[in-house]
Amino acid sequence: MLFLILSIICSVIVGVIFKITRKYNTNPIQIVAFNYVFALILCYVTFSPDISQVHTTAPWNIYIAIGILLPVVFLFLISSIKHMGIVKTDAAQRLSLFIPILAAWFIFKEDFNSYKLIGLLIGFVALLFILRKNTGNTENKWIYPTVVLLGFGVIDILFKQVALYTALPYTTSLFVIFDIALAVSLLVVIYYSVIKKVKLELKNILFGGLVGLFNFGNILFYLKAHKAFSENPSTVFAGMNLGVIVLGSLIGLLFFKEKLSKTNFIGIFLALIAIIFIVFSQLA
Repeated sequence: MLFLILSIICSVIVGVIFKITRKYNTNPIQIVAFNYVFALILCYVTFSPDISQVHTTAPWNIYIAIGILLPVVFLFLISSIKHMGIVKTDAAQRLSLFIPILAAWFIFKEDFNSYKLIGLLIGFVALLFILRKNTGNTENKWIYPTVVLLGFGVIDILFKQVALYTALPYTTSLFVIFDIALAVSLLVVIYYSVIKKVKLELKNILFGGLVGLFNFGNILFYLKAHKAFSENPSTVFAGMNLGVIVLGSLIGLLFFKEKLSKTNFIGIFLALIAIIFIVFSQLA
């Protein structure tokens, strides 16, 4: 259970760091780029991936797709936290689990039980309630959490495809994906540095290091939690999604004084109920 709690804490801290960066006039793309620098170093030290095992037969199309999507969706995540707050962004990110579920239904033709259908229906209503703007909020940038939801949903589908490729250890595939994500991020940083004359700043490197540390910690502890609960993966699945929404909501409300309407609160509660139904669907 300790690994699961640590994974939840790391995930929420990433959002908190992005919230704090607003006060320091930081550059998001530089933070994202250096996040992958530090995540790569930690991945190499922790898992010791053998890159020589990676051949042309590896699923490079999936690797490249994830490698491009990760930094892009990360930037939308930062914008979502900036404009919509941690509470709504964390809820949208966790509700992204419905994208691979819908893909399993419509694309892979998996059978659905009543629990899963009810969970999907409640989740859709929850999303509408969560993204509904407050009366006094004239800047409801709902597009950002929506892209976060769709983006992480697609990434989740692609990561599931990576997990099916057993010729390579999952951690080695993860290392390759981080390499691609870093390359994409650095290309954008170089473009802004050379063409737009945007200077590389130490504060962005430091914040990138913090994000990379907790981003990797989230992945590491999540994998360890799945190993510890190998006979009951639904426990990790439920604990992670419920825990992030609850902890993220508490931090957003108590420390950052984010304003939510009664409708938004109902949406968060419905999101928790929806995830519980999805967990029951796995056990039924």
